[in-house]
Amino acid sequence: MEPALISCPACGKTNRVPASAAGHPRCGNCKADLPWIVSAGDNDFTAVAEQSSVPVLVDFWAEWCGPCRMVSPVLDKLARERPGKIKLVKVDVDSSPRLSQRFEVKAIPTLMVIVDGKVAARQAGAAPANVLRSWLDHAVSGARS
Repeated sequence: MEPALISCPACGKTNRVPASAAGHPRCGNCKADLPWIVSAGDNDFTAVAEQSSVPVLVDFWAEWCGPCRMVSPVLDKLARERPGKIKLVKVDVDSSPRLSQRFEVKAIPTLMVIVDGKVAARQAGAAPANVLRSWLDHAVSGARS
């Protein structure tokens, strides 16, 4: 699990953000909450996603998938809008066949929200940004209430 490099939205400094950690990432310079965008696979998914201290938006995708490439920037934006509140975990289905099988991913992109280690919501296919934003907020708030 190599750390991701994330620019702080508040001060612009580049920070190393680990794939898994207690709490959530903060900028080493200004202490602002950072977006948490990482990748996971068959071997580290449990530590990265299911043991996360914040709700996780999981994106099952593939490089060759057109709809996946359309949804990816929207998911990145959603994560950047919610620093410290969610973690975006990207799973390449081609390199993570056990996860694809375990979660019965039949179409991509498939999105899931995991809260406290449990799947709180699931959606297959690409959707517009406003639909994804509403779906994510509903899944996170519904699971936490």
